[in-house]
Amino acid sequence: MSVYRVYVEKKSEFAVEAGATLADIRTVLGIDGVAGVRLWNRYDVQGLEREQFERAKNTIFSEPQVDLCSEELPTIGAPSRIFAVEYLPGQFDQRADSCSQCIQIMTQGERPLVRTARVFVLLGAISDEEFARIKGFVINPVESREASLAAVDTLETSYEIPTTVKILDGFTALNEAGLAAFLRDYGLAMDLDDIKFLQSYFRNEEGRDPTITEIRMIDTYWSDHCRHTTFSTNLQNIEIASDEIRATFERYLKCRETLYAGKEKPVTLMDLAVIGAKALKREGYLRDLDESEEINACSVHIDVDVDGKEEPWLLMFKNETHNHPTEIEPFGGAATCLGGAIRDPLSGRSYVYQAMRVTGAADPTVPIEQTMQGKLPQRKLTTTAAAGYSSYGNQIGLATGHVAEIYHPGYAAKRMEIGAVIGAAPAANVRREAPIPGDVVILLGGKTGRDGCGGATGSSKTHTLDSLETCGAEVQKGNPPEERKLQRLFRDPAITRMIKRCNDFGAGGVSVAVGELADGLRINLDAVPKKYDGLDGTELAISESQERMAVVVAPQDVDAFIAGARRENLDAVAVAEVTAEPRLRMSWNGNTIVDISRAFLNSNGAVKYADVKIGDLSPKGAALPGDGKTGAERFVALVNDLNVVSQKGLVERFDSTIGAGTVLMPFGGRCQLTPTQAMVAKLPVLSGETTSCSFMAWGYNPYLSEKSPYHGAACAVVESVAKVIAAGGSWHKCWLTFQEYFGRTGSDPERWGKPFSALLGALKAQLELRCAAIGGKDSMSGTFEHLDVPPTLVSFAVSAGHLDDVVSNEFKKAGSRLYYIAPEYDENGMPDFGSVRAVFD
Repeated sequence: MSVYRVYVEKKSEFAVEAGATLADIRTVLGIDGVAGVRLWNRYDVQGLEREQFERAKNTIFSEPQVDLCSEELPTIGAPSRIFAVEYLPGQFDQRADSCSQCIQIMTQGERPLVRTARVFVLLGAISDEEFARIKGFVINPVESREASLAAVDTLETSYEIPTTVKILDGFTALNEAGLAAFLRDYGLAMDLDDIKFLQSYFRNEEGRDPTITEIRMIDTYWSDHCRHTTFSTNLQNIEIASDEIRATFERYLKCRETLYAGKEKPVTLMDLAVIGAKALKREGYLRDLDESEEINACSVHIDVDVDGKEEPWLLMFKNETHNHPTEIEPFGGAATCLGGAIRDPLSGRSYVYQAMRVTGAADPTVPIEQTMQGKLPQRKLTTTAAAGYSSYGNQIGLATGHVAEIYHPGYAAKRMEIGAVIGAAPAANVRREAPIPGDVVILLGGKTGRDGCGGATGSSKTHTLDSLETCGAEVQKGNPPEERKLQRLFRDPAITRMIKRCNDFGAGGVSVAVGELADGLRINLDAVPKKYDGLDGTELAISESQERMAVVVAPQDVDAFIAGARRENLDAVAVAEVTAEPRLRMSWNGNTIVDISRAFLNSNGAVKYADVKIGDLSPKGAALPGDGKTGAERFVALVNDLNVVSQKGLVERFDSTIGAGTVLMPFGGRCQLTPTQAMVAKLPVLSGETTSCSFMAWGYNPYLSEKSPYHGAACAVVESVAKVIAAGGSWHKCWLTFQEYFGRTGSDPERWGKPFSALLGALKAQLELRCAAIGGKDSMSGTFEHLDVPPTLVSFAVSAGHLDDVVSNEFKKAGSRLYYIAPEYDENGMPDFGSVRAVFD
């Protein structure tokens, strides 16, 4: 069939994006010769009759009220320059996908092929060098490329369908030098000890060479992102110079003696992160904790008022980072940061109703010429990431209740992008059972493509200038309308009560999302729905394409579950069966391409060891704006500090009103200019009214943590809980989740000392406040070349309460009193926790 092409341009009164592009060219690039910018969305469509195309032009491709639509580019007078931009092959194009779906709804026929591009016309006399700079600014080569302006005859693509299984002949015979070369040639995230351990398994236990799929899958499973390799490293020879920090370490050792009596358990960062919750639970402070073998999100039992009657509910929350994807492709990385955060509580069968965004950036106001080679400008990172996160949240229909960006020069190493969300569901809607042989795994939601292949291992690697050139396939693309369908489906108790266990598709794709559901699995990769042909078994196994879920149901529930998914226009197919034998098997094209014992997979590779050294840290001397200056000079320095200026323009990119459950608007007061310190929302009761609400706040200061990660982490916990209390929550009913983000530790004991001391500080605060961290996320790849992110432990505090308790922090009227209630501090700047508890009460 013919290919029809249409160009759509906003009318001049509505050409906001073209105007913004012009402003960036002039202010960021400093190119004044561009007099104007015109921008078209170009659509090519195949599979329609002419009459259908004519109907689609003014109903799907354009809005006549605000758009100009034509089948030819208008004649542009000289002087001008023109270029077009399109996504790289294999990247998900949401605009094209949405158009294709809408046309299918209109025609009630087959879904047509749609391809999109963006056409830029630069008006004015500019040089070749300036033209190249503008294209380099607009086109991010990680995700897109310059497109041809010529017409096309067909949109159909013929893919070479792979059929052969690649067996790595001779792998088990490689010597150490050969294994080191193998790591380099295949770009693996595992280290030499891991690959030697893997070789030994295949040589001695399997008696064969592995397939390339097994290597890639194991590399994903053992990546720092999936298996927290750094946090699971055995720590020894721990040297602590500070008396204060050593006292907390000795307290940690006493907790271990009580909890692990008679057991051999190594000291690790992971143990340090979770032992606070274990100790407080033993002391009887975590009676509301919801425990199960599912680890999708933090989950606690609460009572919710529904029309005056209390019902048992589960409150779930989770923080997620996409630091690495956002650094190389800020729109998609930030969008899927929120998408991934949503999917964790969603896979716990809860409805996510409010989000928080906390990010870290270097100075976005510096001239673009000062951008590090191989990096995107900080301004582009900051603005494009905000656009990606807000686009996803606004499309899926999720209220973003609080937004904050932290500025520190260290985040030039790698941006910090954190999304934190809260969800809830009636406890009666959630069923949790261990899968048994014969149970079926259903893949639900989006189709699989090449986007996101290697994302988990990519985010676990040490990144350099050279490695950034090969990261394109690691970037995931979000599809919020698809995830919205998943949300709707999971609000149906008839559906959720069929689900024994659920996992979202994040890092590792099928291999991890399905692979973690049971010890024994037989996965049929041929059944996995694909975005396009040409994917081989390895790509199907590790692709991190978004908006997918894996659910375990009993065989008798398969048809009913799939029928329920189809009512929400969701693809749902059975892709695996639970087996009695504890082995993970994957078949593709009739061949077994993965056959590995669960015990080996769960070993997480070779055991790692590291030494720890912590100096005599003190927060004294932490840099403050205007230090050493007069009062007037300090005031000027303070109001020029990026961490002090108003972020209203950033915050207003996010919709806080979706769902009508937001209690505290991001800015309050008569003029809506007073920023709130915490986000508060009503529980998402589907029918009826409620007075129950949730609180969430965060705490972290990069400059304090830079001087002493120990003090910085302890104060982050205090700050997050204090904000919750100030908004009307209670520290007696408060739970924590942490985000750790540090530079690569390598084998340097002092670099290991930074996360170790931070977690000790957080442990001290947990034990003193009796508020436990019941979840968290660690990102240990905050290094680029020789630059590190500041030691980062962000504390998120969550509480539950009632609307009558909520207090907003703007002044209410003239004559109101303002009270300052402060705890006492010791000589090192650490708050006295007895005093803190008194202040909190």
